[in-house]
Amino acid sequence: MWVWVLFACLILIAAFLILLRFIKVSTKWNRSPVCLVGKTAIVTGANCGIGFYTAQDLATRGARVILACRSKARAEEARRQIIQATHNQNVHVRIVDFASLKSVREFAKEINSSEERLDILVNNAGAIIFEDDITEDGLSRSMQVNHFGQFLLTVLLIDLLKKSKPSRIVHVSSSSVSHGQIHLDNLNYFSNSRIARLTFSNYGQSKLCNLSTTNELAKRLRGSGITVNSLDPGAVQTEITRDLNIITQKLYQYLASFFKNSEEGAQTSIYLATSDDVQDVTGKYFYNCALSEMPSTAIDSSVNRKVWEKSAELVQLPKKESTL
Repeated sequence: MWVWVLFACLILIAAFLILLRFIKVSTKWNRSPVCLVGKTAIVTGANCGIGFYTAQDLATRGARVILACRSKARAEEARRQIIQATHNQNVHVRIVDFASLKSVREFAKEINSSEERLDILVNNAGAIIFEDDITEDGLSRSMQVNHFGQFLLTVLLIDLLKKSKPSRIVHVSSSSVSHGQIHLDNLNYFSNSRIARLTFSNYGQSKLCNLSTTNELAKRLRGSGITVNSLDPGAVQTEITRDLNIITQKLYQYLASFFKNSEEGAQTSIYLATSDDVQDVTGKYFYNCALSEMPSTAIDSSVNRKVWEKSAELVQLPKKESTL
């Protein structure tokens, strides 16, 4: 009997690896020829992975690109590499730590005072956090890094985006939203259960919350000249698991050899940031440079409104700013 069980397991593993390989080879590449000279873009988490290649592509098109990162050293190295690859000297580093709302506010204040325009905002930064703690703001670090911090940043930059219209907000979500659940009575929720860790449900919850507020934002900004869309980059080789234990990292590294590389994973972000095909599209969800089915929870407008209001309360947004 055990031989058949082993055989069945091997078949399932083989099928899974074939599926991962199919995902990799079926990647669609953004071929938009759009020039971005005279435009300004911010990419959060741009020092590596999807964010790096998104920023590099925008720089290739001639944009003024701001790398919004936590580590100055890593951001400066990314800047050097991007300038070397694109010959665009108009690439700049600005420091922001999404685990600190003070840092987010200071970053937004600097951008609003120093930049004349903002045409593209790509909310890319994120992290899978297994061992959670409470930030200086009294929030779950997992929820703050992946949701509350970027929610606050987006709202604080809305006026500059309106000034620069037509402009775009792109939010990098994740397929893990399918494992997430929104806790309206406790949006700052984090589970320490083993199941939550194994299924990435904490990460999924944070990504589902920012997807929900992204959809609410699209509704509030309809007709403003700002489009707001989100995407699932697929299974991608990134550094998002850098905080995991060594065994999990080794397992991830093996599986990641079947994933898209970071440049392939950045294609839908680049597509939404640049393509004329989506210049008037807002409030939609994309995968592989094409429209995709939105997670059912994020379609519920009443839930989206409540998540928005609760998020605004937790980051202590003044009523005027939270209502847009």
